[in-house]
Amino acid sequence: MNRFDLSNSRSFIFDDDREWRLDRYLAEITNDLSRSRISSLIRSGNVTLNGTKAKPSSILHCGDKVNLEIPEMAETDLIAQDIPIDVLFQDQKIMVINKPSGMAVHPGPGHPDGTLVNAVLAISPDIRGIGGEHRPGVVHRLDKDTSGLILIAKDDQAHNSLTYQLKMRYVKKEYLALVEGIMASDEGEVDEPIGRHPYHRRRMAIVGNGRPAQTKYKVLERFSKHTLVQVYPRTGRTHQIRVHLSFLGFPIYGDSTYGKRDDALDRHFLHASRIGFWFPSRKKEWAEFEAPLPPELIALINRLK
Repeated sequence: MNRFDLSNSRSFIFDDDREWRLDRYLAEITNDLSRSRISSLIRSGNVTLNGTKAKPSSILHCGDKVNLEIPEMAETDLIAQDIPIDVLFQDQKIMVINKPSGMAVHPGPGHPDGTLVNAVLAISPDIRGIGGEHRPGVVHRLDKDTSGLILIAKDDQAHNSLTYQLKMRYVKKEYLALVEGIMASDEGEVDEPIGRHPYHRRRMAIVGNGRPAQTKYKVLERFSKHTLVQVYPRTGRTHQIRVHLSFLGFPIYGDSTYGKRDDALDRHFLHASRIGFWFPSRKKEWAEFEAPLPPELIALINRLK
């Protein structure tokens, strides 16, 4: 199978004796486009199969002619904003950022700007459209009130690589959480499916038809009424750690959605402290980054001691 560098327009003849899905084949032979973007291009009519509009699931047969057109990047309402952010690492492919609590990752209802994406666009404007026009560069997310490490892809190859690593569970993530109550077990695992809450649509819950979710945890320190734990999510469901710890009966400190708000802390105590992954642009080079607890969380721990 021959790979090619993508230009704005490219035609080729499919010469494999095996049958391939169109989206899978294009993702396999291109280095610069993620599969999600390829599917989007196909659906928008920018890919034709034997001169006619195709579907991502269209099957290729030997001798088929495929034409791929890449339109100029569409303008979006996203604006670059000069917002200070803590960039721990940056090269031509990725950024590793220590996100503060209170900052949303991307614009949405209630926060049209002032997000991490707006700040990243001011530093790296070329990420527009990478992985999607409205969430450029985003490969995974942190809740607004969760602080810590997050990865940003700066081109489609990096986005494709990191998304694949997350899907295959190659990315190693660790969190620090302070929970209400004293955990008796030193370590444990929650393996319960998570889906949208049947009545409260802004909340997630343990539901039988939800998506598989696994979370490991280890106790680091016990206080009089709280426990500091290290958490290792094996999957990446929305609100996963918060839902799983609440399910155990130990909601995260300050979590008004799955536990209770506490006036002593204007956020919940959940911090993405460590992340490990394979560099997208470097063969067999493993990278790990750490982010220390922010001052307000350190201060709370000291008060509990």
